[in-house]
Amino acid sequence: MRLKLVVIASLLAAVVGAGSCIALVLGVFSVKALSSPGLLVTTTLLLPIAAIIFASIFVYRHTARRRRIQALLTVVLATLLTLALFIVASIVSARRNPSEPAQPAGPQIAS
Repeated sequence: MRLKLVVIASLLAAVVGAGSCIALVLGVFSVKALSSPGLLVTTTLLLPIAAIIFASIFVYRHTARRRRIQALLTVVLATLLTLALFIVASIVSARRNPSEPAQPAGPQIAS
């Protein structure tokens, strides 16, 4: 197996796909769009899917043996890396825009 090709293609697909999606959502759309995403924000998820499909086809066409296994491994690895990038981006963007802590309801005792 050409593990270098699988790893590099998966990593590149995850960075390009998730990076473009994250850049579009955080750069173009407002933070308000993240809390209630519309159809336009949801369609940006097609970019990572297209990058993963392109990477798996690339690996399939550039290997001689065990093509299907390597293409499947590329899809799985790129998907996991893409999800990891989305999780990291959501954690970083949540820290960048901290929300005010909720004030307790009821009477307040001043000392």
